[in-house]
Amino acid sequence: MHNVAALAVVARVLIRPRMEPSVRLAWIMIVEAVPLVGIMAYLLFGEVRMSTAEVQKMADVRDRLTGLRRPSPNTIEHPPRRLEPVFAANRSVGGLPAVDGNRMELLPEGDDAIDHMINAIDSARDHVHIVFYIWLDDHSGTRMAQAVERAAARGVACRVIVDALGSRQFVRSDLWRRLQAAGAECVTAFPWGIPLISMLFQRLDLRNHRKIMVVDNRIAFTGSRNCADMAFAVKAKYAPWVDILMSAEGPVVRQLQGVFLSDWMSYTGRDLGEMLVMVDAVDEPGLAAQVVPTGPDRRAGSISDCLATMILNARHEVVLTTPYYVPDMALDAAIRAAARRGVEVTMILPARNDSVIVGATSEGFYYGLLLAGVRLHLFQPGLLHAKIATVDRRYAMIGSANLDRRSFELNYEVNMAIYDRQMTEELNLRQASYIDRSVELTLDQVRNWGMLRRIRNNLLALASPLL
Repeated sequence: MHNVAALAVVARVLIRPRMEPSVRLAWIMIVEAVPLVGIMAYLLFGEVRMSTAEVQKMADVRDRLTGLRRPSPNTIEHPPRRLEPVFAANRSVGGLPAVDGNRMELLPEGDDAIDHMINAIDSARDHVHIVFYIWLDDHSGTRMAQAVERAAARGVACRVIVDALGSRQFVRSDLWRRLQAAGAECVTAFPWGIPLISMLFQRLDLRNHRKIMVVDNRIAFTGSRNCADMAFAVKAKYAPWVDILMSAEGPVVRQLQGVFLSDWMSYTGRDLGEMLVMVDAVDEPGLAAQVVPTGPDRRAGSISDCLATMILNARHEVVLTTPYYVPDMALDAAIRAAARRGVEVTMILPARNDSVIVGATSEGFYYGLLLAGVRLHLFQPGLLHAKIATVDRRYAMIGSANLDRRSFELNYEVNMAIYDRQMTEELNLRQASYIDRSVELTLDQVRNWGMLRRIRNNLLALASPLL
């Protein structure tokens, strides 16, 4: 009986649209090797399955917001020729154009970065919009919640979205109830409900991994930082968690507002489209930027496409920082190809990963990277959680997306491309500070790893299309 079931699942794998050949092959091998486990794993995790009604609702919301989105006078219609592929790739994936007239600030690495967000909330007059994957009720999380309470008490419209899994402790805390009692509207993204029933309609591991705060359509914050202390109490043994956080003013704030509104309207059904107002330039010509939202309901490419285009466009230097490296074939090939053609490619990853499986899978890619000429630096003091890419000291990308298939295919993410030499240089300096706290991994060291370690890493790398 199980052979018939296995054949049926293999047939389904073969006819599924939009599945990479490597992913098909990996699933077929798993199902054939361990049929019962493979069949159950495929039914649970093999397809990016979403409720048809939810997908339609999100599409309707995007159509509504797109209809309201008058072109900004700061839209860059004619980018520099060399950057045309990068602008185009980001727009094809995220649907938004690059805009200039912005001002940005790279915020400090430490816990005092939260102070900038709290100060913005305390200055709010009309609204505060927040979405976090993880919000903890630690010192930073409590201070942020108290600032939202104060804003709600003085009549500011406060809307908060947290991911039901990532912030599961927070939504059961007194702080969550206090936010609601103060008048803040609080919503959880992808609540589980009854898992055995929910899994029939969509995957249970879809997550909203975004980090955005917008205040009064005046200032916005985004990056990799969750609303938590660097001590990160839920995984304290990997602390400190080192992140990137930026503030932005100008037309790009409208794009981040649009991403928040898309989430809010999809989750609540309440139309706030009138809040997608034009945001004026704050500098002339100012910094150019482009927000790139992604999610499994869109499937019009992923952040992998954007980063691969950036890297393939590089001439001199690429620096990448990521906590998790489980790439698709296109991105890994683009990184190695850049190094082989003489681009100086540097990657910075944590020496210790909070996921043993993901850490070992990442190691399975190290030999190929090093052989191609990529320099690998392993960050020592804690978990490097920042996500940064800089190219030729000319343009960059930061955001919530890791260099892994979960971010590419399952999570709702938001990244921001930055086309500015000065800000890219600041990001390079921040990455240089990571390198100063890292140890370089050499090809000889990888060659000297024990046989069991190499077998483990290479087996997991082989299975990376499924992770």
